[in-house]
Amino acid sequence: MDERPPAVWGNFPLSPLAVLAGLVLIIIGVIRTDPVLMTMGVGVAAVGGLELVLREHFTGFRSHTTLLGGIVFVAAVWISFYVAHVVLWACLAIGAALALPALWFFRKRFEKASGGLTYKLR
Repeated sequence: MDERPPAVWGNFPLSPLAVLAGLVLIIIGVIRTDPVLMTMGVGVAAVGGLELVLREHFTGFRSHTTLLGGIVFVAAVWISFYVAHVVLWACLAIGAALALPALWFFRKRFEKASGGLTYKLR
């Protein structure tokens, strides 16, 4: 496959608009020194980028195994630290314990979707 896989919603540029909206929120948050707006901007931009990464990875267009495993790690550390109030060293261990099987899963899914390739640069 030489073409990027199409989005479910067609030609509407939802992901780029989400990234743009996130950047606007970040800039407004920096100008107003509002950490809530900056955090919302990072979240909205990350969701826009994550959609493209998931679409490319699970259709076998391009491998994003490490990025997806890193997202699992960061999410596990964030949840265990801020929500469950676990000490940081344990949060890092939990993140690593969840990221390793996630890396294996994402690699196998890409291998299946791409017809046997374990990575694809272009």
